[in-house]
Amino acid sequence: MSITLEKSDNMNDSYVEIDTKQIGKNVENIIKKYDNYKYYIGVIKGNAYGHGFGVVKTMVDSGINYLAVSTLKEAIEVRNLIDIPILCLQPIDIGDLPLASENNITITVSSYEYFKKIPKEKLKLNIHLKLDTGMNRLGINKKSEVEEIYNELIDNENIKLEGIYTHLATIGIEDKKWDDQVNKFCNLTDNIDLNKIKIVHLFSSNSLVVHPKLEFANGVRIGIMMYGIALKAPNYNGIKGRLRKIKRDYLRKKYKLSQILNDYNIDIKPAFHLYSKVIEIKDVKPNEYIGYGLKYKTSEKSKVAVVPIGYADGLSLKNSGRNVLINGEPYKIVGSVNMKMLTVIVDDKVKLNDKVEIIGDNVRYICGYLGVTPHSLFTMVPKEIPKIYK
Repeated sequence: MSITLEKSDNMNDSYVEIDTKQIGKNVENIIKKYDNYKYYIGVIKGNAYGHGFGVVKTMVDSGINYLAVSTLKEAIEVRNLIDIPILCLQPIDIGDLPLASENNITITVSSYEYFKKIPKEKLKLNIHLKLDTGMNRLGINKKSEVEEIYNELIDNENIKLEGIYTHLATIGIEDKKWDDQVNKFCNLTDNIDLNKIKIVHLFSSNSLVVHPKLEFANGVRIGIMMYGIALKAPNYNGIKGRLRKIKRDYLRKKYKLSQILNDYNIDIKPAFHLYSKVIEIKDVKPNEYIGYGLKYKTSEKSKVAVVPIGYADGLSLKNSGRNVLINGEPYKIVGSVNMKMLTVIVDDKVKLNDKVEIIGDNVRYICGYLGVTPHSLFTMVPKEIPKIYK
């Protein structure tokens, strides 16, 4: 016997709500403030940082004119949604290059050995050459190899050198590594003409906020800022703040660091909200235990709400002890986070089926509590959790 269930709004107790209008506002405000670039490359790797590819059209409508993904699988999925240049940031298997060519996917060349294997007479491809300037992850770090690839491709009709880029490993507010990496990029490209390469991109979100535009760069990769998270300006208030500024000024003078921007203010907000609901409420007597291991003990008569979401839905065990919001009020998760449930101490204002906000505008509080970045917080939530695009 088989049973068919019709789709219903009530079948999923937990879901992600994405405010696409806010995504659009974020993109528009970023481009308005940093308006001296020609190419705004929207980074949508990791299923658009967990937001899903349903946000892509809004990003493009709001000013993004290039997209960047991690894998060919992601690139093909996005290509089926929209006709816009797409850069794959990770090397694609040589055997899959015909598929990339067929779908007009720009590839990354990050090693000399990989470049030599490309069947240059058989394919038409746009490539971006990635340089390793100090992260020691992907990228070419020999000037002679950069020069050879440039000379071979700059006038090639089939394999076009459309872009060149690097990934900067530090922010560069008080460390010399950022300047070292930019200098390394300049050194590696000494013997080529960057003006003949269509797109030159070094900055991602943090560098965009902290540093003035580099004269030779005309592209920027915008990632976490599109999703509403920007680098916070340093706090120089109080004794600790003043000491922090003294240290920073000393380091900047000592290492002769390049100019930085002081205006961090930008109107962007998170668009990602993870919700669940209360499926049961029970009264617990004083000195009773809640959850596995009987580690949490009530000190007084308490109300406990059961919420059907857990570590199988991306909530690590570290979430125990932090607050969620119910009807706009904070309530604490108690006991251990289970695979598909968690328990929350509530009061009489909380009712059965009330909406529970697990992740919302309080992203920084949650990240601080868990010791994670917003990038990892958003992508912890599995694709199986339904997404609703407002």
